[in-house]
Amino acid sequence: MNKTLIKVITLCLCLVLVASAFVGCSGKKDETIDIGLTGPLTGGASIYGIAVRNAAQIAVDEINEAGGLNGIKFKLDMRDDVHNAENVANLYTGLVEDGMQVSLGTVTTKPGLEFKNLSKNDNVFFLTPSATGDAIPEFANGYQMCFADSNQGTAAAKFFNETYQGKKVGIFYKADDEYSKGIYDNFKAALDSSFTAELKEANFTGEASTFDSQIQTLKGCEIIFMPIYYTPASQFMTQANGVDNSITTYYGCDGFDGIDAIEGFDITKIPQEISMLSHFNSTATEGPAAEFIKKYNDKYDETKEPLNQFGAAAYDCVYAIYEALKVAVENGKEVTAETSASDMCEILKEVFNSDSFEFRGITGKCEGNEKSHISWSEDGTVVKEAN
Repeated sequence: MNKTLIKVITLCLCLVLVASAFVGCSGKKDETIDIGLTGPLTGGASIYGIAVRNAAQIAVDEINEAGGLNGIKFKLDMRDDVHNAENVANLYTGLVEDGMQVSLGTVTTKPGLEFKNLSKNDNVFFLTPSATGDAIPEFANGYQMCFADSNQGTAAAKFFNETYQGKKVGIFYKADDEYSKGIYDNFKAALDSSFTAELKEANFTGEASTFDSQIQTLKGCEIIFMPIYYTPASQFMTQANGVDNSITTYYGCDGFDGIDAIEGFDITKIPQEISMLSHFNSTATEGPAAEFIKKYNDKYDETKEPLNQFGAAAYDCVYAIYEALKVAVENGKEVTAETSASDMCEILKEVFNSDSFEFRGITGKCEGNEKSHISWSEDGTVVKEAN
């Protein structure tokens, strides 16, 4: 074989190898805008993560069917963090290596606190549907579609101040959980002083599943505020049924969402009223929320993968990112499938921080057939009306 030909063949092979290595390092394997996130797809909090994945995918599919962003399709890439912050670093690295350009952050708060630090270092924009911790949007790249814990606690206290005057109120919270303690602190701070004299409190830590002493402490109360997730809440309610008590109402925040779908828990056997603060009307029979509920339930088995406000918020997150990118393109910014995560972050921050950007969504208060009005404060927290 001719030596010159051998050199040409060798050079071509080298170029192919270099090109392959470059693609592997960049993570981009297709012509899409990649949205990454982590959340519990297995384990005790999986009902949240599954609803987020399903609803976000509905939004991605709709956007792609409508032509994407000037022909550029979107792709959702969700990894299972099992609601464990220790899993986030490896999952985050994998998302970055596989081409994540923008993110929905995490589904729950503890993993989100890890995610926010990692994403800050890489300047990755994230808009979380449901990680409610006050510290989640600490850095300029982080935003929330959900109400922050402080907002939930304050809003719940306002409801108690207006609704439960003269009632004996108790609080049951998880003392070692950022979500629960954050809401508890702000609820206490905003609660009317008229409740203080007879206010009863009980808490737990770790993975406790028996609450005999806490029930004894709270059994004389009429209203129990429970800023906890649905699993321990359902366990408390079930156990309290076996004790003579004065409880008429359990009131929670977004952690209650999905409590009626827990396997092995029959909510119809709980005689008390179960209420919660929500930014999504899950019982809507008309309007944008009802349309989305039907859309979700037509696609997924509501007995196995039920919708909750976490999922509705994820649907809004995907569309908010899409709408913000549309605004950026209209304003002359270049957005392509190859736009780096850092450049995408700067583009999105400019839109989200603009006074003129208002997103219309299905979470928040929808009036008639009109979608809700949603915007963001400078600190990344969402501004919208609760239902």
